[in-house]
Amino acid sequence: MIELRPYAKLGGADHGWLKAKHHFSFGSHYDPNNMGHGALRVWNDDEIAPNTGFPPHPHANMEIITYVREGAITHQDSLGNKGRTEAGDVQVMSAGSGIRHAEYNLEPSKTKIFQIWIEPTTHGGEPTWGSKPFPKANRSGKLVTIASGFENDADALPIRAKARVLATTLKAGESAEYAPEQKRHLYLVPAAGSIDVNGVRVDARDGAAIRDEAKLTITALEDSELVLVDAA
Repeated sequence: MIELRPYAKLGGADHGWLKAKHHFSFGSHYDPNNMGHGALRVWNDDEIAPNTGFPPHPHANMEIITYVREGAITHQDSLGNKGRTEAGDVQVMSAGSGIRHAEYNLEPSKTKIFQIWIEPTTHGGEPTWGSKPFPKANRSGKLVTIASGFENDADALPIRAKARVLATTLKAGESAEYAPEQKRHLYLVPAAGSIDVNGVRVDARDGAAIRDEAKLTITALEDSELVLVDAA
């Protein structure tokens, strides 16, 4: 089953410095019938104006993955971590027992991100943060795991959930396949381009909530970049 969530129908907010679309209930966009997809709790599509950002604020017991689509995001937190994550790269914060962090766009132009929250398998634990480049050329034509709670995904940034986040870039006409385990919750969003997923067209920044599909065949209808979450 593939349920299309068109970008134009997503809830959202315009704060001036931040333009956000929410694939699930979030903040002032409260939708009790759309509180997540399995352990996937948040997927926000954010555009952040230059020299603005999120001031220090707390998190606990959540795995927070930031996929940078355009520009760069600069992170700092209460553990003393600092870092700048550029377009195509990924940062992960395991909030654990509690952490405060800030995220800023210190670039001269807007920054665009997907921010993805996944509920952890267990609560508590020491908070952590990490960032890693995943060059688009290295994931062209194949799904690459960029964050994961599975031991076999050794090259991915670690998260504390039985979930994985994958990404790929596909040229028009190229295909990639993914075979999930049974009873998993998959959610797919193209960052750019248009794709066909098992016969369903998904355009840029649309969401596709997927259950009970033995295999996904993802074909690019035009040059595309996409992110896929596989969660419990």
